[in-house]
Amino acid sequence: MSSRETDPASRRRGSRPRRSRTATVAQRDFGELRYDRGYQHVVSDDQVEALHQASLRLLETTGIEFLHPMARKILQDNGATVTGERVCLPGEMVEAMVAKAPTTFRLHSRTPGKSYQIGGNTVVNATVASAPNYVTLDGQRKTGDQAGYRDFLRLAQSLTIVHILGGFPVEPIDLHPSVRHLDAAYDAYTLTDMPFHVYSLNAHRIIDCLEMVRIARGVDYDTLQREPSIWSIVNANSPLRYDTPMLEGVLRLTELHQPVCFTPFTLAGAMAPITLAGALVQQNAEALAGITLAQAAHPGCPVIYGGFTSNVDMRSGSPAFGTPEYTKTAIVGGQLARRYGLPYRSSNVSASNAVDAQAGYESMWALWGAIGGGANIVMHGAGWMEGGLHASYEKMVIDADLLAMVATFLQPLDTSHDSLALEAIDRIGPGGHFFGDEHTQARYETEFHAPLVSDWRNWETWQEAGAPTADERANRTARSLIDNFEAPPIDSGVEAELNDFVQRRKAEGGIATDF
Repeated sequence: MSSRETDPASRRRGSRPRRSRTATVAQRDFGELRYDRGYQHVVSDDQVEALHQASLRLLETTGIEFLHPMARKILQDNGATVTGERVCLPGEMVEAMVAKAPTTFRLHSRTPGKSYQIGGNTVVNATVASAPNYVTLDGQRKTGDQAGYRDFLRLAQSLTIVHILGGFPVEPIDLHPSVRHLDAAYDAYTLTDMPFHVYSLNAHRIIDCLEMVRIARGVDYDTLQREPSIWSIVNANSPLRYDTPMLEGVLRLTELHQPVCFTPFTLAGAMAPITLAGALVQQNAEALAGITLAQAAHPGCPVIYGGFTSNVDMRSGSPAFGTPEYTKTAIVGGQLARRYGLPYRSSNVSASNAVDAQAGYESMWALWGAIGGGANIVMHGAGWMEGGLHASYEKMVIDADLLAMVATFLQPLDTSHDSLALEAIDRIGPGGHFFGDEHTQARYETEFHAPLVSDWRNWETWQEAGAPTADERANRTARSLIDNFEAPPIDSGVEAELNDFVQRRKAEGGIATDF
């Protein structure tokens, strides 16, 4: 990956040729996706209710720690019992607060027409997020840096099936933590036009990123409050604790009605009970506790129910992803989210260290759980590897193919007269073929999913082409998309205002990092 570009103003310069985002790789233009069929159920309605009631009992009797004093006061003022940092939430209070949250909301982009409904029957795909490392296109595993981060943004923007940023695809660790959010947000707003994700780790980080999204969209704060334009994921410190920086983010974001996704990270056998039912009870209780705080603080603010329960490999203690257990809990998570009428987040994940068969089948298992569960946001939709420890360009391309297959699968079957093709069948008759028929010729470029990576040539022509494997083809595709990248248009005045803000805040020292 390139190591050029050391200041925000230079990121649009450099040696990369400017061409259209699909100059070398044909892709379908995917917009907002919708479910056209029912969701999967792996437990009965009675079992969903049993999980719900057990979660309420856990919150009321055991309680959960909120380490932020203001969060405890808000909850106490709304009926909770507070003992030190432990907060016990009455079941009636939890149900009343959760009922205040909207069923759907729209997440806005700086580009008209690239805003998405979150909730209901829609699906949006987010990038891999928060990986500390990445593997270059030359196969080198590196600590995250700004050069790699920028190339992941370029690739994500080029993949039409990726809709939103789920965080930094790889953490640009070479940027100082006090100013990292400023440079990273600037890169995101100028290299992409996707809705941005801010990390809930300090009030001033939130304030800076809110100002940057306001500038990028060219709106005032009243509009920003009506039109959510930035989002964040908040993880409970499982088991049963929310820390101060995360809660500070919750209070700041919900004040302006920007959506927060509450996602406990519950690994059965490690940070949660080893039984899936017990892990789901804990996941549900932690998510409901966060949502209760958000609604108690700012009733009606948009929230997302996040599910991320998997198991560990009991031989090594390492997290396992893309397992049958993960798929099952993802589907149950969707059943719980629909019981509360809340948007649902799940994930595309894999624990594989290499872009290999394991990476492929684990991701398909994970996507089965996410889509079968009715996820409205598929987090880590493209590029997640090694249980989240590194991001991969090749995996991002392969995942884009998987997501495009899911999108094609979600399309309703067309049973119009023309699609039933009775005239074509009659015209060809017994023993013929349809390759040259006008019905085929008019549709062959649009009727089927066109893969980015899959190679359906026969053995002989595949050998003649050098016998490229899927990861090699994905590498070529990623290189082509990055090398032929063209940044989405942005008003020069907006870009200058963003840059001025970044430079001023950096000169002021950025944010404190001693939290």
